[in-house]
Amino acid sequence: SCTKQCRLVNMWTRTSRLIARAFSSHQGNRRRFGQGDITMPPIANEKLGAGGKKPFTVFVEGNIGSGKTTFLDHFQQFDDVCLLTEPVEKWRNCGGVNLLDLMYKEAYRWAMPFQTYVTLTMLDMHTSKTDKPVKLMERSLFSARNCFVESMLASGSLHRGMYNVLQEWYEFICCNIHIQADLIVYLQTSPEVVYERMQKRARSEESCVPLEYLKELHELHENWLIHGTAPRPAPVLVLNADLDLNTISTEYKRSETSILKPILIENTQHHAILTSPSKRAKTDF
Repeated sequence: SCTKQCRLVNMWTRTSRLIARAFSSHQGNRRRFGQGDITMPPIANEKLGAGGKKPFTVFVEGNIGSGKTTFLDHFQQFDDVCLLTEPVEKWRNCGGVNLLDLMYKEAYRWAMPFQTYVTLTMLDMHTSKTDKPVKLMERSLFSARNCFVESMLASGSLHRGMYNVLQEWYEFICCNIHIQADLIVYLQTSPEVVYERMQKRARSEESCVPLEYLKELHELHENWLIHGTAPRPAPVLVLNADLDLNTISTEYKRSETSILKPILIENTQHHAILTSPSKRAKTDF
């Protein structure tokens, strides 16, 4: 409909404006992009946390139904942690349009506008400012690109031309906007477990999601975070998220030292010295 088309135009306009606004506070810096030189502003000064340092930023990654929101809820007890949940409600209501629902029902038509809006909302989270020393985010631009966009291309729901456009956006953002990344927490699950959880939580948009799709996403997460088939922006801490809610708190607690160490070190030594997050962490050098 005309109204729906107008709303999508507004979405694209908002995406461009957000990226332009992110650039406007940067210093002059010329970077190569595509066929020409673009004069880009410098990296914006991120609001500093305790002790005048940038917040220690953690991405919580995993399959659909892996327990990311529950993991973030565990850290609500810590006042010095800024929690940013995945902006699902924005995806459900983009100017009155439920893009998430449309993407699941007609992926071949809505994958591109949906992923464009995901880029907008995730970039908004990445560039949000906080006074707190730790910033904990549910997913990131990196998982959107390395897992979900790749899945859409493989399934045929995303045309190669659309994929290339999203890749150009991704490279442009990564080259010209500083995205803080200090640790990735990977909630590792089996597809069968998350499928059962997804059925129980009964989100209307997920009613048509098959087990095969979850298996594909699982493989993409494993390839990226375990096998390193795509660049990882930070060390990876792997947690067993197949455990039930009664016992998984032990795994959550195991991650506290790695995530809260800027706070712990600041409180004990009055300066931050970052160490390797875990013996199980995987790092790209």
